[in-house]
Amino acid sequence: MTTQKRGSTLIQDPLLNKGSAFSLQERDDFGLHGLLPPRISSIQNQVDRAKKALDAFRDPLDKYVNFAALQDRNEHLFYRVLMDNMAELMPIVYTPTVGLATQNFSRVFQRARGVWINPGMRGSIAEVLANAVGGKTIRLIVATDNESILGIGDQGAGGMAISVGKLALYVAGAGIPPAETLPISLDIGTNNETLLQDELYLGWRENRISGEPYQEFIDEFVDAVRMICPEALLQWEDFRKDNALTLLNRHRDRVLSFNDDIQGTGAMALAGIFSGLKINQQSLLDQRIVIHGAGAAGMGIANQIRAAMRSENMPDDQVARTVAVLDSKGLLVDDQPFRDAYKADLAWSKTQADEFGLGDAKQRQLEHVVKQYKPTVLIGASGQTGVFTESITSSMLGFCERPIIMPFSNPTDRSEATPEDLIRWTDGRALVATGSPFSPVNYQGKTFQIGQGNNVFIFPGLGLGTLLSNSTVVTDAMVTAAAQACANALTDDELAKGMLYPEVERLREVTKQVAQAVADQAINDGTANTTSAEVTHQLEHGLWNPNYPELHAG
Repeated sequence: MTTQKRGSTLIQDPLLNKGSAFSLQERDDFGLHGLLPPRISSIQNQVDRAKKALDAFRDPLDKYVNFAALQDRNEHLFYRVLMDNMAELMPIVYTPTVGLATQNFSRVFQRARGVWINPGMRGSIAEVLANAVGGKTIRLIVATDNESILGIGDQGAGGMAISVGKLALYVAGAGIPPAETLPISLDIGTNNETLLQDELYLGWRENRISGEPYQEFIDEFVDAVRMICPEALLQWEDFRKDNALTLLNRHRDRVLSFNDDIQGTGAMALAGIFSGLKINQQSLLDQRIVIHGAGAAGMGIANQIRAAMRSENMPDDQVARTVAVLDSKGLLVDDQPFRDAYKADLAWSKTQADEFGLGDAKQRQLEHVVKQYKPTVLIGASGQTGVFTESITSSMLGFCERPIIMPFSNPTDRSEATPEDLIRWTDGRALVATGSPFSPVNYQGKTFQIGQGNNVFIFPGLGLGTLLSNSTVVTDAMVTAAAQACANALTDDELAKGMLYPEVERLREVTKQVAQAVADQAINDGTANTTSAEVTHQLEHGLWNPNYPELHAG
């Protein structure tokens, strides 16, 4: 790599800085003598030193802040440390610790990363974006409007931590060069009064814009992305459920994009079901599925499962009766009005509810639905701690030998049940996966590994496969292909442990398999502009790795 930067300017560039690993020749060529300690370190020496420094911090937020500081100094070293310690550090880089980082963003802020776009920039968003890009080629953008961050809601400008964290996982998992990524916070204000009254708050200190002004703002942003970053894939992240669906439908054919909370979470749940069916030696078409939670995640899960069933030629009337969705008021049935219009598409007919003894609106709560409907799969996307009770989960054993139970809500303290309780309540028979990381469970002399249904097994591969295939759109079939590939990536040993998702240490390996499947589906869909062999070659030889480049003066 050639560069015209020298001395302290070179050291201050996190994509070029090697710290103590600059070679003697590089120190000669770039005027670095005296600016660094004399001893030259290998990158492995640096990894060991950085990891020991992180280990000295006990508080997760302290670890997050100090690890982020390393990213701001030296990106190659940051990613080497992350990739060498993925299971330990992914919960620091992303959920659950990133939730703390968003809540405390204005207090732990150290260095700007990415671009904040606010209502005061209307009419000049393209210019702002161009200044942020600075002539670079951007292939991947993660953008959030900060309103529905994990399970903690509106966090204003602090949502930037989510975009930064997601892109870090793209780089580590999919090998997308960090210089080609851009995190964006659409800082359209906040309705979080705590933030508005906080004198340290760094964001746009106004209430959120909404309605037509909101749509016009997003339209201008999408136009700017198309103009300034025409080669980029845009991932929508943590938008409120109604806005998320509207934006996805409004813009998916205008800009290459997908919504991870809807499509990624849907694929993740579907992958867990596919894995459970492998263990149970059953078919998707024979399942009865209950989803507790009808927000963006629940909607995405229901839609993705239904799409997979239709792809296996299940008739629409049977598809409708195979998935039951509940919101905070109970089972969705079309004999009641819905404030959120999209829920009508998830609702059962009154006739169907009557068929399962759920015709009375007073008897549509989760426990009674499980009793009457007899599901084989129970998925939580409600954010309601402990709602999967002992009576509910243990009752599933009466009609299902090995129920698939996935409390997906995160952070950890929002989980619908803990794996330890689920294993105990079902006498070790339940196949359990969670949305946040949990330790293995020891029960009656057996250790149960708990697979984490983290979207990290989907979105890096979905994004990479889309980019490598040069697809013009992210189709539903591509998302289903990602789910199936994730399930197929499980090893026999992982399946024997009852795991529904792979070990996170295999993230890049799994991502490659998912990307290949996504690209092949895009090719089959006719939306791609490449060949399967070219994608395979890129996956084997074209991914970015955190190895220091040899620098030459340009």
